[in-house]
Amino acid sequence: LRNGDQLTVQGTSFDLASYAGVYLIGFGKAAAAMARGVEQVLGDVLKAGIINVKYGHLDQVSSKIKINEAGHPVPDEAGIAGAKEIVEFIKERNEKDLVLCVISGGGSAIFPLPHDGITLAEKQETTKQLLACGADIKEINAIRKHISKVKGGQLSRLVQPATLVTLILSDVIGDPLDSIASGPAAPDQSTFGDCQAILEKYHLSRKIPAAVAQRIQLGVQQQIPDTPKANDPAFSKTHNVIVGSNWEAVVAATNCAKQLGYQTLILSTFVEGCHCKRDPKDWQSYSCTSMCHFGW
Repeated sequence: LRNGDQLTVQGTSFDLASYAGVYLIGFGKAAAAMARGVEQVLGDVLKAGIINVKYGHLDQVSSKIKINEAGHPVPDEAGIAGAKEIVEFIKERNEKDLVLCVISGGGSAIFPLPHDGITLAEKQETTKQLLACGADIKEINAIRKHISKVKGGQLSRLVQPATLVTLILSDVIGDPLDSIASGPAAPDQSTFGDCQAILEKYHLSRKIPAAVAQRIQLGVQQQIPDTPKANDPAFSKTHNVIVGSNWEAVVAATNCAKQLGYQTLILSTFVEGCHCKRDPKDWQSYSCTSMCHFGW
């Protein structure tokens, strides 16, 4: 909400007049629609912006905001080019600037910037292997964060010394900030050791590209730094805000149903699909803990 020069984001106020410039970045399938909403609130206060979206996921925004289209769920060259452009854009900001970042589902793939020594093709192959083996979103993002320059809290490092406010549409159950879009502005709870365990769990160590496996191994051996954790100074001027989630959508649907005269009951907002790969005809072999058709 905006009242004059006061911008209030879930209880935290920002004095727009105290900033030399207000800028927008973003990535995800809904980033363009979110950018339109930000523009409607900020008006002329917003100076410029750059966002990455999935191909075809466009919306009406002003000429101040550049939209780059990119691949999802497998990242592509267009996504990397857009990510580099966003990074160069935020590197120009200083301690007197406010940067708003809109993030939505698909943000991890749509905002790809592999670490030095890892190519796009190697990142694509890694993503394909993780998707094919049945790894869940948290496991996939743990790997993504550790082969990226911008995920796992590293965006906050790049934005410094400007103030960063992320507006997040969560597509992850429980809304963990370090998992949504691979947590670009949140402290990372996962480690290189976790990544190694994921590779072993799904027998991927010899299936993923050698450069990716080598980077994870170097991290396990502490030869390269891990992603920033909660005590990192990069987060001193970062504010992460969930503006939409599964829970909020369910509550809104429940209230609407009640107004229409229906009796309602929220059973759960933590149901997720089964990732097991066993033969569905062999029901006795199942020990799945997800609420799939055999895991109740």
